[in-house]
Amino acid sequence: MLLSLLPVFLAGGQPADGTGGIVSFLIPIILVIGVFYLFIYRPQKKQQEEHEQMVSGLEKGDKIVTIGGIHGTVRRIDDDSILVQVDSSGTKLRFDKQAIANVGGDDK
Repeated sequence: MLLSLLPVFLAGGQPADGTGGIVSFLIPIILVIGVFYLFIYRPQKKQQEEHEQMVSGLEKGDKIVTIGGIHGTVRRIDDDSILVQVDSSGTKLRFDKQAIANVGGDDK
């Protein structure tokens, strides 16, 4: 039924039975919602789940890279933060777990 109304919608006219008003209004809205879901919501949700898995799998001694580009080694893991050793002299920094961009980075 919807495909049969597509030429009428594209031509901007109304079908003879008068149902074209609501259908021609709903088709673009449904298409926009579908495109939004496929190209924006779904990929972002997948990326967020992968990041949560990466953060939940952290262990002491893992090498990480933060969003700001700081390389270091995990020394302690708390509920929402981690303690990272960033150089050989023992300098440690505390980061929020969400600030981790990559696990297994090259610690220089």
